[in-house]
Amino acid sequence: MSPRALWLLAAFLPLSGCTPRIEVAAPKDPITINMNVKIEHDINIKADKDVESLLKDQSGQNK
Repeated sequence: MSPRALWLLAAFLPLSGCTPRIEVAAPKDPITINMNVKIEHDINIKADKDVESLLKDQSGQNK
């Protein structure tokens, strides 16, 4: 082997050990998401006058 080939081999040998490595792995700890959420709601029911009077009459009969 010629000295030039040895120099080229010596120059590129360390570079061959630097191969990129990609690893995809799931995390060992579970992922936690802390959310402070405040939910407020109002429920409005609109009824006809006939339905209101019917409900009032029925609630008076149940007493």
